[in-house]
Amino acid sequence: MKALTNIFISLAAFFIAISIAGATGVDQVLKVVILAFVIQWIAFIPAYVLQTEKFYDLTGSLTYLSVVWYSLALASQNFADLNKGNIVIVVLISMWAVRLGSFLFMRIHKDGEDKRFRTIKPSATQFFMTWTLQGLWVSLCSMCALTAIASETGVLINNLFYFGFSLFVLGFAIEIVADNQKSKFRSVPDNRNKYITSGLWAKSRHPNFFGEIMLWTGIAVMSFSSLNGMQYLTLISPLFTYLLLVYVSGVRMLEARADKKWGDDELYIKYKDETPVLFIKFWK
Repeated sequence: MKALTNIFISLAAFFIAISIAGATGVDQVLKVVILAFVIQWIAFIPAYVLQTEKFYDLTGSLTYLSVVWYSLALASQNFADLNKGNIVIVVLISMWAVRLGSFLFMRIHKDGEDKRFRTIKPSATQFFMTWTLQGLWVSLCSMCALTAIASETGVLINNLFYFGFSLFVLGFAIEIVADNQKSKFRSVPDNRNKYITSGLWAKSRHPNFFGEIMLWTGIAVMSFSSLNGMQYLTLISPLFTYLLLVYVSGVRMLEARADKKWGDDELYIKYKDETPVLFIKFWK
């Protein structure tokens, strides 16, 4: 029964992404979204055979790079007719993908494993589902940008574009600073079984996720002016990122783990009561 459920979720994820891509009315978008899933399914094979998740996050980042640059190539006749807005949005997504992919890869290389995958890897259908869901993640997060790039005008540079650019830069900076603060905190042996409450982590329990949501909101805003009709469905990107990070793979899991570990600690309870779970409390 579990295997059938996993297969159903995998098919549903693919169907959702393909349906939204098809609704844009742009063949190029449909083509690159299919590419995103194909890359995941190819990578799944050696990952399952070797029973390793070490290249999971890195593959996700490489998929982002593949779809945005391939999309740019298709839209510009192999880079012969480049649109400035297209270049900017592709470079921004590429910077984010390289930074996050290398950060997560080095972290798992240092830790030796991603504990989330311990019970997932032995099941072919469940492990395949996680790779397929990564294809959904890449597709839905980048689809507004992919659609804007493929549009007749390309990504338009206007006031809304600059506003979105500012949101991206701020979100990207917050994510980098938060990740670096936590990495530095965890590198101290005495902090091995402690939780971080300094820096941005004094203003939010998950500031890195806040930055992630903000930067994808920026990408959506930058893409907005180039969209029309059913293409506005692709603006689901920041909402999907929020739901994914808060209710699926991020906040929910980390909060449950922290409650189990420090739930009886009065200082942790105080920290939890006074610190927002996600949105940064700038006024303190």
